[in-house]
Amino acid sequence: MEDRVAVFIDGSNLYHALQNNFKRHDLNFAEFSHKLCGTRQLFRVYYYNVLQDPNHWPDAYREQQEFLDSLRKTPYLEVRLGTTKLSQGVPVEKGIDIMLATDLLHFAWNGLYDVAVLVSGDSDFAYVLQAVKNIGRHVEVAYFERSISKDLLNIADYSHILNRTFFKGLWIGKHRIPYIRTA
Repeated sequence: MEDRVAVFIDGSNLYHALQNNFKRHDLNFAEFSHKLCGTRQLFRVYYYNVLQDPNHWPDAYREQQEFLDSLRKTPYLEVRLGTTKLSQGVPVEKGIDIMLATDLLHFAWNGLYDVAVLVSGDSDFAYVLQAVKNIGRHVEVAYFERSISKDLLNIADYSHILNRTFFKGLWIGKHRIPYIRTA
């Protein structure tokens, strides 16, 4: 029986890494997820990000809604949205890491996947990845070389380096998807 793979995408982390490494964001999420799965069965993709505040950033909100609408049309992909709060006048993400960590654990505990692929370099996820391994699941990390926590790499059973070679053929073709303006 082939492994069932769940992909968990830290949307803000991915957005900023794509910006820093490639100056583009027009990723084909369906193809990206399938490449991470390889020949294994895709259970589902979960994309986590903040919902833009339409009162403070109406243009960003509208653009984000267009992007999220296109994501929602991606087969087997679910969008999970947190919020932003102003802290000393600066928008700060609230709830994203907790949502992602909760889903990682809940779905592992209930046996919904065999392998979790975390698309993030954030060291905050190291402990939850270890907990998922302790449940008996395998964990993989997809990361950019300049933005990865050594803790994640040490815990991961396998890692996917997200570089130019990995992304070849995964672009939609537009260079402009300015949907995120987060901290």
